[in-house]
Amino acid sequence: MREFENPDHWDNAARHYQQTAHPFTALFAEDALARLPLTPGSRVLDVAAGTGALALAAARSGAQVLATDFSPGMVECIAAAGLPNVEARVMDGQALDLPDAQFDAVFSIFGVIMFPDWRKGLAEMARVTRPGGHGVVATWQSRGAATFLLLGEIRQKLFPERPGMAMPEAVQALSDPDDFARALVAAGYRDPCIEAVTHNYRLDVAALDAPDTLFGMSPDWTSLDDVEKAAVVAEVRDRAADRPILPIPSTALIGVAER
Repeated sequence: MREFENPDHWDNAARHYQQTAHPFTALFAEDALARLPLTPGSRVLDVAAGTGALALAAARSGAQVLATDFSPGMVECIAAAGLPNVEARVMDGQALDLPDAQFDAVFSIFGVIMFPDWRKGLAEMARVTRPGGHGVVATWQSRGAATFLLLGEIRQKLFPERPGMAMPEAVQALSDPDDFARALVAAGYRDPCIEAVTHNYRLDVAALDAPDTLFGMSPDWTSLDDVEKAAVVAEVRDRAADRPILPIPSTALIGVAER
């Protein structure tokens, strides 16, 4: 089992993820919601919800939202928001414990793409979407985003002979919009529309004073020795120059399809 497939890993990372990744992924969640406006009568499912970037944003429309994740730590973060129209439950997205055709909109924002059997995850999303409803999936391009993307670029520059972090299979498989569209159709959806969206991850250069906190979720960091880590930090500071914030342009593909 790879680290990102282990719920214990995400339980341990949940609070850090909520503080660092959630505000960034929320930008893409808003983009996804803009492509599928919700109403107070909408029934919404967020699969592999993380700390709830999509679920909590969807709740602002008045929709009834169920957020699921296999990590109890992530689910606790969502529940702690205390929104009356959001229910959070621990659940395996590859085998949703839910009836068929129950939801008007089913989202997964950088969630299903982490599954060992991501095709099953997409098929489960389609199964629980009502006829005429929609599925919305966000995935990264092939080298990821934010600090993961930055570390990959720097490793390639500083240590070109060393392989970088292996991305989840789905990230590779869905990086091409045509392949992404075909995967949504194979899962049970129709008429997919795939669009690229880019936002800057704003890396606070002051956070480099504690680089293990900043980069510690990435194997591209944890696999380095102290000398190599110091070289990476120096390279990041060099890229930032005198700027307090280093922007890292990160592109996602957002797929919307009808059931």
